[in-house]
Amino acid sequence: MDTMSAPSRMQPQRRPFYRVLYVQVLCAIVMGALLGWLMPRYATNDWVKALGDGFIKLIKMVITPIIFCTVVSGIAHVRNAKTVGRIGLKALVYFEVVSTFSLVIGLVMANLLHPGANFGGKAPDASVVAQFAKQAHEMKTVDFLLNIIPDSVVGAFARGDILQVLLFAILFGLALMALGEKGKALRGMIDEVAHGVFGVIGLIMKAAPVGAFGAMAYTVGKYGPQALGNLLRLVGAFYLTSGLFVIVVLGIIARVAGFNIFSYLNYIKDELLIVLGTSSSESALPQLMAKMEQLGCSKPVVGLVVPTGYSFNLDGTNIYMSLATIFISQAMGFNLGLHDQLAIILVAMLTSKGASGVSGAGFVTLAATLAVVNPALVPGMAIVLGIDKFMSECRALTNICGNGVATIVVSAWEGELDKSMLRTNLRRGAYAVAQEVAQEGPQEGAHEELAHA
Repeated sequence: MDTMSAPSRMQPQRRPFYRVLYVQVLCAIVMGALLGWLMPRYATNDWVKALGDGFIKLIKMVITPIIFCTVVSGIAHVRNAKTVGRIGLKALVYFEVVSTFSLVIGLVMANLLHPGANFGGKAPDASVVAQFAKQAHEMKTVDFLLNIIPDSVVGAFARGDILQVLLFAILFGLALMALGEKGKALRGMIDEVAHGVFGVIGLIMKAAPVGAFGAMAYTVGKYGPQALGNLLRLVGAFYLTSGLFVIVVLGIIARVAGFNIFSYLNYIKDELLIVLGTSSSESALPQLMAKMEQLGCSKPVVGLVVPTGYSFNLDGTNIYMSLATIFISQAMGFNLGLHDQLAIILVAMLTSKGASGVSGAGFVTLAATLAVVNPALVPGMAIVLGIDKFMSECRALTNICGNGVATIVVSAWEGELDKSMLRTNLRRGAYAVAQEVAQEGPQEGAHEELAHA
């Protein structure tokens, strides 16, 4: 009896479904949407809004230390600086190629669906978009490049500026790598700090359902389903285009890299639901980095590609810019020819990078693109201002999907991908991996702890 029962005791016990994170978040999203629809007066209460805002602030609180520790640790464990430069170069090449595809598919779908044709609504007062147009006008490439260099390291961490922290982390990691054995103790300390910060993330993630409930309730309560009105066509076109990009473009890339896109989406479903509920891809950044390591991607690749991708690999934002630009031109009666649409691609490739870290980045990049393509289109931004919130979730979802795929592809390209681990964990699913990690405890690197959330 004891002999036969021993193996069963070794099997991880499956938790009740109501204790699984993605189930809790999904239920919270549905309940929040119902509250916002049925009782908008209560859903728009400041305390309800604070639930979503507070959760996002908790996540942002630990993003910069996570990025610093992960990047420094990843680089410090590499034997030479050439490897770091090679990974970064490959990541940037991949970002630019895939970003081009995202812009092109947005233009193609806009020309096929004509979402702005026969637009019957009226644009709000154009003055409401003046601040975004002003920010776009002030954006210059040289200013963007100089802004990557922080005035002080402490200031970069205090502001939560990812690009500035990333630059300092790369320099610090290279310096630590050059120390060799002398830096062994410091590398170990940074790894231990990462353990502690990921433990904090594990605690914060327990509040994810509460944050998702508050964010969704406030959004639906404030804007309401009827707020979409005649613009539902644009929203539908954007979601359809983003879905096609993920399934077709990223699906083909995934197939070439040796994995199935649907298995990958199932693997990161926790993160996708958190992003859906909070409308912020940053809310899932630490978990995404942990899960990429679980899939067999090396620490240096994860530490460089994921944070960099959050600024340079914005597939959802690119689709939004190309689709919204054509929509506005159609709604305002402007006919953009092939030359103008090619200009959209070239301009958007630059503006999408220049707005990194800017509040309302999606809208700012749209303003910058319109200002270059045809300044007369800038006032038309007021047409989509009211529904931008309904498209921000899709932008964030597409961005996080693209960054995860980019990490796997660059790892495979660099020869730093454990393909057997990739196939095994995708086949078993995120839940089984999380249960095994919970049974075995923290592994080297500590990122596996996040799966317990």
